[in-house]
Parts: sequence; C-alpha cells; structure tokens
Amino acid sequence: MSIARTEAAARGRAELIEARKESRALYWFVGIFSFFVNMLMLTGPLYMLNVYDRVLGSRSFETLVALSVLVAFLYGMMGILDYTRSRIMGRVGARFQSRLDRRVFSAVLRAQASARVPKQAGTGLRDLESVQRLITSPALMAVFDLPWAPVFILGIFIFHPWMGYLALAGGAVLIAVALANQFFSRRPMEDANGATLQAELMGNQIRTEAEMVHALGMRNAAFTRWKTLRDRSLEATISASDVTGTFSTTTKTFRLFLQSAMLGLGAYLVLLGELTPGAMIAGSILLGRALAPVEMLINQWAAFQRAREGWDSLSVLLGEIPEEMPRTPLPTPRAILEAQQVTVLPPGESQAVLRMISFRVEPGQAVGVIGTSGAGKTTLARAVTGLWHPAGGKIRLDGAALDQYDPDVLGQLIGYLPQRVQLFDGTIAENIARMAAEPDPAAVVKAAKTAAAHDMILRMPDGYDTRITASGGRLSGGQIQRIGLARALYGDPVVLVLDEPNSNLDNDGSLALNEAIRALKSEGRSVMIMAHRPAAIQECDLLLVIENGARRAFGPKDEVLREIVQNHDVIQKAQTPAGVT
Repeated sequence: MSIARTEAAARGRAELIEARKESRALYWFVGIFSFFVNMLMLTGPLYMLNVYDRVLGSRSFETLVALSVLVAFLYGMMGILDYTRSRIMGRVGARFQSRLDRRVFSAVLRAQASARVPKQAGTGLRDLESVQRLITSPALMAVFDLPWAPVFILGIFIFHPWMGYLALAGGAVLIAVALANQFFSRRPMEDANGATLQAELMGNQIRTEAEMVHALGMRNAAFTRWKTLRDRSLEATISASDVTGTFSTTTKTFRLFLQSAMLGLGAYLVLLGELTPGAMIAGSILLGRALAPVEMLINQWAAFQRAREGWDSLSVLLGEIPEEMPRTPLPTPRAILEAQQVTVLPPGESQAVLRMISFRVEPGQAVGVIGTSGAGKTTLARAVTGLWHPAGGKIRLDGAALDQYDPDVLGQLIGYLPQRVQLFDGTIAENIARMAAEPDPAAVVKAAKTAAAHDMILRMPDGYDTRITASGGRLSGGQIQRIGLARALYGDPVVLVLDEPNSNLDNDGSLALNEAIRALKSEGRSVMIMAHRPAAIQECDLLLVIENGARRAFGPKDEVLREIVQNHDVIQKAQTPAGVT
C-alpha cells in the first residue's frame, strides 16, 4: 500500500473510530451487565456443589427446594441481563450504521463517479453492514465474556490445583488453536470474499444488460464467463470453509475431551479423598464456561474476518473520499459558463485528456462541441457538470468556481443528459423528478413539455404514473432519451449539458430537441451540446472544436465551420429542414 493510501486509510479509520465512540457509554453498560451475567454463571456450579455435598448428604428436601428456588431466581436474572445486553448491542450496531449510512452512501457514489478508489469501493454499504452485523452478533458478546475466563479457571484452582492446571493447559491449547485459525484462515477468507464479489458483479452486469445479452445471442458466452467466476468463488469458499471447519471441529472435540478429562481427574481425586463429588461436577461445569467464549470466537471467526475486511475497506474509502465541507449558499447564478485554461485528467490516469481548454458561453447562447471520437467531448461534459475536477484551470458559473457550489445544488443548476441514459425503477414522473421524495407535479409536466415528451407520455398506459424498470422495459431508446432530457430540464437549470442528445432520436425527436433548445435560449439559459451529427448543432450559436484534447477553434458557428470544414455548404443543407429556404 502506498504512503498516500496508508495516510488515507488512517484518516478513514479515525472517522470510523469516532463514529464508534458515540456509543461508548452503551459499551460500558454492556460491560457491567457482562460482569453480572458471568458472575451469575457460577449459579450452576455452586448449585451442583451444594446438591452433591449437602442435599444428598443431609437428605433434606427443604434445602433442595430452597436452593432450587434461589437458582431459578438467579437464572431468571441472568437471562434478563443477557437479553438486555443483546438488545443494547443491537441498538449500538443500528446507531453505528445509521450514523454512517449517508456518509458511506455519498462516498460510494462519489468514488464510482470519479473512479478514485479501488473497484471494491462499490461494496461500501455492504462493508458497513458487515461491521454492523458483527457488533450485533453473539461473537462480540464472547469478547465481553472472554476476560472472565480466568475467573472461572481460578475457581477451578480453588477446588484443587491439579484441576486448575488441567484447565489452564486446556485453555492455552484452545488459544493456540484460535491464533492458528486466524493465521491460516485469513488468506482463504480474503480469496473467497474477493471471488464471490467478482461473481456477483458479473451476475449483476449480465442482469442489467439482459436484453442485449439475449438479442446478441450471448447467453451461453455470458453464462460460461459467469460460471467460471462462480466456480472459482465456490472453490475458494469451500477451501476457506475447510480451513475454518477444521479448527472449529478441533476446538469442539478438544473441549468435550477436556471436560471429560476434568471429570476423570476429579473422580480420581475423589477416590483419593482430596475432592468432593460436588466439586468434581462443579469443576467440569466451570471449565465448560471458561472455554465457551474461546470456542465461540473460533466458530464465528468468519464474521470477524469479514468485518475486519469491511473496516479496512471503509477506512480507505472514507479516507480518500473526505466528507464534503458545507458551502455558503450562493444566489441563483446567471447562465454564464466559462472555462479558463482547463486541463482534465481522468481519475486514476496520468495523461490529460483535455489540455488548456478555454471558452465562454453567455445567457441565451448554445455552444456545440464537436470532434472525433475520443477527442475529449464527454470528458468536457463531465468536467462542466462537476463530476470530474480539473487538474488545472477553472470552470466558473457566473464567476464562481464549480467547487464553490454544493454538489446537489450544482446538479440543480446544471442539467445533464449523458450519452447513455439510465432510468430507475419507479414511475415516469418519479424519474423525471430525479426520484425526489415529494416531486412537484407542475415542474414534472413543465419539464416534459419543454422536452417535447408530454404527448408521448400521455399515450403511455398510465401516463406519468406508468411504472418502468431500470432497463427501460417497454420504452424505446428514443423515448428513454426524451425522458432523460425532461429529467435534465426538471427544476429549471440555468445551464444544460447534452452529450449526444439525438443519438437515439428519429426526425420528429430531433425537431423536438431543437425546439426545446430554442425555448431554453429564449428563457436566457445556456446550452452545451456534445455532438457528432450536424443536425444536433443546428440551434448552436457558437462552436467549439476539440482535436486531440486541445481547442482547435472556438467562435461563431458559421465562422468556425468555414475555417475547418471543407464541405460547409453540404453541412448547411443537411441542417436546413425540408421546405425551408
């Protein structure tokens, strides 16, 4: 791990520890309850001691009844305390997860959008759940019980030193087994978790692209690739299970043998007259209680391992994606978009895709960005929308750098239509409203009308309330794109960024798009269009030409076209609608 990654992990770990400290008082309560629970665990051995040594010797029914009533009361109290501490730990885990849910959710989105952290960052929420499950699991209770194991062994020493030494030796063996389990199972568990994650990611990707997989006859190929990862996952899981199972079985077998050995040694001491039968039975029970936490830790080691990996992964994620500082709210800006010597490096890469790009767009203007595939148009769109931060230079909205706006606020000010429009499970209205908890129906309809999608939506089975899936379901590519345009227009953004907006549109859709651009310009908003097709830049006033990541030309559309395009007249005719002279 690099020094930067190590420092980031340390920052993230400090943030996790700070969240865990919020429940410090509850941990103390659990510790206090654990003290009384473990003290009450002595009820059984003491009861057996008194029954064998006093009740059977005196043949007193009254003593037996009194002891039994007392034991029932003590066990009842122990059960209440044990139940209470379990409920407390359940709430500690819930508080920890609730405290970090938004933070981790935001970090995962930002990490995946910027690709700044390893691919497993997408499992951040699952990592958080793994830590939460450990906090609420019986395995963590064993950690609270483990410090009391020496007390039980000390009790065995009180009965007889030989029995105490046997218990001490047995405990040492089990601790050695636990350490060996940790050492030998760590790598298999990491391999199993990694292989399982890869298989799940591949399965999710195939399900997401099920339509394409079916249409292209890729089912067998996709299954073969997924099955390879699945088999690797199963093999790694079985290997890890074999290792942990071996130690778990060894622990259980040895503990049972040790308890029998304790009974045998106790019986031998009874025959020698150095021990009473009650102490013999009590010593065996105390030994089982002393070794129970160790056995629980070994059996639940997979949960510890998964939680540790989740903790480490969260540390890296939160360290490299720091919490966003609150920003001073700015007034609604004018639609003045300016790039000043902007250089953009895609996250994780060392070579700039855009270099020293400058332009300025005034309110009511539309600028078309053209260039060959790979020239940097989509990179510029991501930089303008704030997804990727410039490595050099500034992008300003009405004079303020984009990083001066809160990301959610910036998303409302700059509408974005990506090349590939992704919808969500829900209604069309909810998708247009960007999945808002309480969407504004009037704003939804207004955005759809501006995108010329209103009539199309009304023809749906349930209109705006028609439910759609993430893959679009019954919707065509053009319909999805028009709904995506309406979503970009929702909330009246001052700037609209369209990346290949007419790639899936027919002629009517292209005409509707141009009409929407004219409407936006008339309202004083600015538009940026990344385009390949000449029809997409028909309503553009300015043209920015990018070549090999650098600005080749920028200025009024006609002047730029005359400068760089030989067949300008042909393109002009292609832009002119039929019947217009």
